[in-house]
Amino acid sequence: MNFIAYEQLFIDILADASDKQLAEPYNNPDYLNYLKLNLARQQRWLKIGVLSNELSAAIKNITHPQVWTVITEPWCGDSAHTIPFIQRISELNTLIKVDYQLRDSPPFLIERYLTHGAKSIPKLIIQDDTGKNIAIWGPRPAACQLLNDQLERDHVEMHEKKIALQEWYNADKGKSFQKELLDLIIGK
Repeated sequence: MNFIAYEQLFIDILADASDKQLAEPYNNPDYLNYLKLNLARQQRWLKIGVLSNELSAAIKNITHPQVWTVITEPWCGDSAHTIPFIQRISELNTLIKVDYQLRDSPPFLIERYLTHGAKSIPKLIIQDDTGKNIAIWGPRPAACQLLNDQLERDHVEMHEKKIALQEWYNADKGKSFQKELLDLIIGK
């Protein structure tokens, strides 16, 4: 699906919530709340996120078609902080086509892109026009992953972990993801 269809998915799930006809996992109030928060976060980053000049230039210099597949789910908090940047960056070059795939729906692409055996998202897979993988990124910027790993080792409660990660993303403002993507694009 394209980005418009991905955003519409949030709206459709919320509409289903008003009709009380929710499928899993959104029949769980926590997941529905995650979706609401993530929609707001995503829209905020689309408005206020600043693209780096270096990454913008590198994207504009891409001369061959690429397909960027993003494996995600609306309930995923990490996705809400990354997808807006992926979308805005991809809009800088018409040779980039972005395809959003849901982790928990067919064709289950996540099975080919596990992180240490886990279905961690988001995942960004950049392929050339022949389908060859050029780069794979995800599920979070390296510094955020280190924080996440430390919080897990410290057995921090899920609520506190979510707050810490949210604070990290807010302070970082998408800079770490953009630097990592730039390194992938220029082949560092």
